Amino acid sequence: MSYSRPSTSASNEAPKDYEVPHGPNDSVSAVSFSPVADFFTVSSWDTYVRIYEANMSTGAAIGKALYNHEKPVLCCAWSKDGTKVISGGADNAGRCFDITSQQVGQIAVHDQPIKCIKYIENHNLVLTGSWDKTLKYWDMRSSTPVLTVNLPERCYALDFSYPVLVVGCAERHVQIFDLSKDPRTPVKSLISPLKWQTRCISTFLNRSGYSMGNVDRDCTGYAIGSIEGRVGIQYFEEKENQSSFSFKCHRENNHVHAVNAISFHPTYGTFSTAGSDGTFNFWDKDSKQRLKGFSSIGGPITSTTFNSNGSIFAYALSYDWSKGLISQPQRTAVFLHAVKDEDVKPKPPKKR
Repeated sequence: MSYSRPSTSASNEAPKDYEVPHGPNDSVSAVSFSPVADFFTVSSWDTYVRIYEANMSTGAAIGKALYNHEKPVLCCAWSKDGTKVISGGADNAGRCFDITSQQVGQIAVHDQPIKCIKYIENHNLVLTGSWDKTLKYWDMRSSTPVLTVNLPERCYALDFSYPVLVVGCAERHVQIFDLSKDPRTPVKSLISPLKWQTRCISTFLNRSGYSMGNVDRDCTGYAIGSIEGRVGIQYFEEKENQSSFSFKCHRENNHVHAVNAISFHPTYGTFSTAGSDGTFNFWDKDSKQRLKGFSSIGGPITSTTFNSNGSIFAYALSYDWSKGLISQPQRTAVFLHAVKDEDVKPKPPKKR
């Protein structure tokens, strides 16, 4: 399956976006927006988590705080109320930074680096996924996990739209949990539909679930990206008007690039992909077409995120080790892209 798309590279627009000042000194592992305000975090291999405030009306971003791990930081996220930042790193520790008090404390520990971290607001718990092949749920007031779940392999990526949690592991394992029933046992244990290593996972809702105030926010599937320039759209239930498929992207002639990040738009349910080729695109999974493409920014994009209303798209330029050890260090930067409605709004299917 391939998406409908213009056939020439001239259709790709060169991004002209705002560069966030005082950025990291090493590769960016994750960028994450607060769910309640235009604050965002940047975690980096330079051991720091930086917190910024974005103001698109003035076209600026201001550094507000930073804290550090003892080794590279591999992930970051926010609490639902936007008062806390959580992060995990290669020091095997999970940490929490309180925005109000500016205090940081350790809240989690694993036997190996923590690759993924999320705040499960429905249970007031922090979830960590590690290369030690476990998921752990933490009450931030306790030094011992509430629950430990064994995985078939190392945790590489995870995402959730409550109550559904999807975890991507090494060797292409995918575990799907229903957190409202039994978080200990996956309801499905699958092998990725993609033939190569999983790089990113992002869950999505039914289309009506993105409408403001709509209580029908059922998680209906997930998008999974791999190192071979391919994305799979996987539905939990196959229906007449929705069936799982995969498509190629982030490829240039015979060069195949990793898909490093997938982010769903919070209002329209369309989504972005970004890759090692330095490009990002906006897609509509329902009409199976690319909505907008942007030309390369000159280096890999390692992470992306939309703000709470989808008007700002943040992305990180940094080396992703897709070419192994290199002699010349590549530039690291974080950019803010002002999202145009026509670039992300769903479109009717094209007539074939």
